[in-house]
Amino acid sequence: MKAIKLSFLAVVLVLAACESKSQTPEVQIEQEETLNIVEKQHYVHAHGMPTKGKILMVASSPAVSEQTGWPIGFWAAELTHPLHVFQESGYEVVLASTEGGAIVMDGYSNPTDPSGYSAHDVVSLGYMQQDWFNEMLQNTPRLTDINPDEYDAIFLVGGQGPMYTYRGNEDLENLFATFYESDKPSAAVCHSTTLLLEAKGSNGELLVKGKTWTGFANAEEDFADQAVGMKIQPYRIEDEAHKIEGTNFKVAQAFSSYAITDGNLVTGQQQNSGAAAARMVVNLLGE
Repeated sequence: MKAIKLSFLAVVLVLAACESKSQTPEVQIEQEETLNIVEKQHYVHAHGMPTKGKILMVASSPAVSEQTGWPIGFWAAELTHPLHVFQESGYEVVLASTEGGAIVMDGYSNPTDPSGYSAHDVVSLGYMQQDWFNEMLQNTPRLTDINPDEYDAIFLVGGQGPMYTYRGNEDLENLFATFYESDKPSAAVCHSTTLLLEAKGSNGELLVKGKTWTGFANAEEDFADQAVGMKIQPYRIEDEAHKIEGTNFKVAQAFSSYAITDGNLVTGQQQNSGAAAARMVVNLLGE
C-alpha cells in the first residue's frame, strides 16, 4: 500500500512538472509581446478645443532682388513645413511680415511653378488649396503690431526676401531679441539667419556670441548660382558668419536636413531643415 502511494505521488509530481513546462513558453510569449508594445498619445487639436499655445511666424514682405531683378519673398517650404509641425502639435500660429499686408512666394519655391523645381513639395501644395491659408498670406500683420507677450515662440521664415528685408531691420531685431531674452524658443532657418549677423541683445552683444548655429551654406549658394547661371545673393551668410569672433557657425552636407538647438536659439540650414527646426521648437516648449 505504501508503494502504491509513493507511485501515485511520483505520477502527480511528473504531471505537475509537465504542466508547468507546457505553460512556461506561453508565459514567455506573452511577456515578449508585452515588451514589444509601444504606445504614444499624440496631441490632436479637435475643432473647438483650446490650443497649447501661440507661435509667431515671420516672413519677408515682397522685395526685388538687386542681383537678378526678380520679385522675391519667402520660400514656401520654410513656411508650410514648420506650420504643419506646429499645427499638428496643437499650437495656434500667427503669420506676420516685415511690412504687413500681402506676401508672395519665391517663384522656384512654388510647387506649381513651370520650372518644376519644387513640384515635389506636396505639403505646400496642400496648403495652397486652403482658402484660410491664402487669406493668411494676403493679410499679415506688420511687426510693429505684434505683442510678444501673447506668444510662446518666434520662428523666422527664410527665402530670398530676407537677404534684403531682415538684415539691419531694427524692428525685427528688437522683436527677435525680446523673445530670445525672455527664454522663449527663437528660431530662424535658411536665409532668415541673416538677421543673426547683426541682431544684438539688451547688453549690446550679438545674440550669437558663444552660440553654435547654422544657415544657408556656401555649397548651396554655389549650386543655386550654377543652376540659374548668375550670382543670386548680394552676400553669403556663411562668409559673413565666419567674420564674427566668438561664435560657432556650422553647416552640414548641402541640402540635408540639419538644425541646431543651442539654449533657446534654434537654427536650420535651409528649406529642407524647416520641419526639423520646428520640432526642436516644440520640444523646447515641452510637448
